[in-house]
Amino acid sequence: MLNAQKLILQADFCAPQRGPMIQVEDLSKEYDAPSGKGAPIVAANQLNFQVASGEIFGLVGPNGAGKTTTLKMICGLVVPTSGSVSVNGVDVERQPEEAQRHLGYLADFFSLYDDLKVWEYLDYFARAYKMDSFAIPKRVEELIHRLGLQTKREAMIGGLSRGMKQRVGLGRAIIHDPPLLVLDEPAAGLDPKARVELKDLLRELQRDGKTIFVTSHILSDLEEICSSIAIIEKGRLLRIGRLEDVMREGKAARRVRIRLAAPGFAASEWLGARAGVSSVATANAEAIFSFTGDDMELAELVRGFIGAGAPVCGVEEIIETLEELYSRVSSDEVM
Repeated sequence: MLNAQKLILQADFCAPQRGPMIQVEDLSKEYDAPSGKGAPIVAANQLNFQVASGEIFGLVGPNGAGKTTTLKMICGLVVPTSGSVSVNGVDVERQPEEAQRHLGYLADFFSLYDDLKVWEYLDYFARAYKMDSFAIPKRVEELIHRLGLQTKREAMIGGLSRGMKQRVGLGRAIIHDPPLLVLDEPAAGLDPKARVELKDLLRELQRDGKTIFVTSHILSDLEEICSSIAIIEKGRLLRIGRLEDVMREGKAARRVRIRLAAPGFAASEWLGARAGVSSVATANAEAIFSFTGDDMELAELVRGFIGAGAPVCGVEEIIETLEELYSRVSSDEVM
């Protein structure tokens, strides 16, 4: 009976709780000035945000903006000056050991034990997390296959490529099957093929129910995989929310492109006379313009355009890229 209860507890300790996976409230971190004189350096300034369970959340900002400090406070590796962080309902500062059960962390500059084999390394950290000794061999083999390390199982870590070492590092972070994975610049130093494989792996982990909190300077990668983002600069949040909402925030009008099957229609004159349309530009049998209306109003506009005789063969909204958004809202200020 006691053994059965023990197994139930072990299987249950990372069970998801109600509410957000990450809850950050009034979080601040200050460091003394290097000389010991002058105002303290503010690495995080009254941060407030939530990360919903099951999403991939990206944190974007220049070097020195406070990204790594924020990640380390979430993981309990840096004590905040004020404020609080909870992970899966557990207060990180008040219950540090319990919080570690709910998260896995991979630093931007992580080190591995070069003189261990891949399976030995994963086995070592499974025991460090006090996993059930009977479950460890199965979990190690499961991760070796999951991470595509079958051919490297018996290889010494010191001889692995950067991409393979990254996979081993991810294995260490999720060996205890936490619901939250925190990654600081996981794509740094990876070649294009390894970056694609990393994105595929993160999507797969999300499909399995993991929440992923990630930073990266490769904004196009974050745009592909993230459901929500935050932009941080000088310790303050400039933008935060669902990716599509953040991309449109602060823009009074959307940009629309209409392609025509053949030139000749007076698109500029017709569109320029319509309500909500401005900044019309035509070239190469297409028209690009700004439009302040909603989706239904855009549909009505296109319908009228076709009715007027325009040979429309395509309509699309021109979406700003994450890199363009970042350039628009950030001044690249650091602490």
